[in-house]
Amino acid sequence: MDIILLERIEKLGTIGDVVTVKDGYARNFLLPQNKALRANEANKKVFEANRERLEKENAEKRGEAEKLGEKVAGAEVVLLRASSNAGQLYGSVNVRDMVAGLTAQGHEIDKKQVIMGAPIKTIGMHDVTVALHPEVHVIVKANVARSEDEAELQSQGVDVLAQIFEEEQKEIEEAAADTRIDNAGLEPGEIPADMLEDAAVENIEAAADAETEEAAPAEETKEDEA
Repeated sequence: MDIILLERIEKLGTIGDVVTVKDGYARNFLLPQNKALRANEANKKVFEANRERLEKENAEKRGEAEKLGEKVAGAEVVLLRASSNAGQLYGSVNVRDMVAGLTAQGHEIDKKQVIMGAPIKTIGMHDVTVALHPEVHVIVKANVARSEDEAELQSQGVDVLAQIFEEEQKEIEEAAADTRIDNAGLEPGEIPADMLEDAAVENIEAAADAETEEAAPAEETKEDEA
């Protein structure tokens, strides 16, 4: 379907452009939301007659959006969430969470203006786009953390996920180093002394238990004879 754009549409064109789009996209989105007109002769005449007014209104709205953008751009929303040790959230952060966080900071943002693509599912600093106007987009930050302390570190530029990974690797390396020290000097295939000692103790305890079990029936027999 050929349409006349009444505002800038990303990847399509700007106000006044005549473009071709899929029928469903036009009928279900562009036309109902007054973002475009069918590109027939009647509508072309109507648009040209109102072009100056439409362009003026668009410029005014863009100016208002730019002023708001100066206040919103760079805003940081802290969202505390539970997660696994690997940083995977038990849930997710969505558009509604971002709108609530921005509103709490005094920014009047509609959920239709927040562009996330997909919900956030890991801790860390995430860029979120806010479309204040078809020609004015700003970036805000979603600071997703497990605690206020972690959120503060992330605000300072610390990669908490990388830090967690490094700490886990350090623990693994230390455990491996302890094992190497304990096994130092052993011949290939030789069993460590502490394992032998543990096995010996277990054998002694098992033998003692067996003697106790054998002695018990004998004592019961003597009592019966008496």
